[in-house]
Amino acid sequence: MILQVATKLFAGLGYDGTSTRQIAEAVGLNVATVSYHVGSKRELYLAVMNRANEAHRVVLEAAVQELVAAPPADKIAALHRLIDRYIDFCADNPEHPALWTHRWLEDASDVTGLEPAYVQPLAQLVIETITAMLDVDPEADVPYTVNTMVWCIHSFVLSGVLDKSGARRGPDDPRALRRFRAHMHHMLHRTLGLPGSPPRPAG
Repeated sequence: MILQVATKLFAGLGYDGTSTRQIAEAVGLNVATVSYHVGSKRELYLAVMNRANEAHRVVLEAAVQELVAAPPADKIAALHRLIDRYIDFCADNPEHPALWTHRWLEDASDVTGLEPAYVQPLAQLVIETITAMLDVDPEADVPYTVNTMVWCIHSFVLSGVLDKSGARRGPDDPRALRRFRAHMHHMLHRTLGLPGSPPRPAG
């Protein structure tokens, strides 16, 4: 319960903007009890990030394995399914992109080493798999393409896009999610120079 509450607060307010007292009050415990169970605020943050990364790792590694195991004729479709899984994971777990977006904005700058431990290995796994499994345009920059997809997906999940009236539409809007998903498929397909047409999301 402490981890769940801390995750929501760190995702909403950032590490620097969240105190142990706020976490304790939200859980309904005193600070001493929270510290006894989870240690310092830094230790709790590390536990939150480790827990979030583990859920992310399971989803991404399964999608990569599906791409590796797919027959040659299904490789491109498997890559698009990988992107769908990442979109779905972030939409279902918005605290994950929120935690990392805070870090992009220099939150928890004194807690180092998380990107090399968590982000880079999974990103590199996807980059190397795409490069090895698919015949991409030699001028395509696969690392930048993968990072661009991550930036776009995180931003859409957290802030959505403006519609014609100026209202924000995010993943809780089925039409906006479907349109965003189609755009991601199109951008990935064309940027990598893959043959044929990108898939059209159902619905």
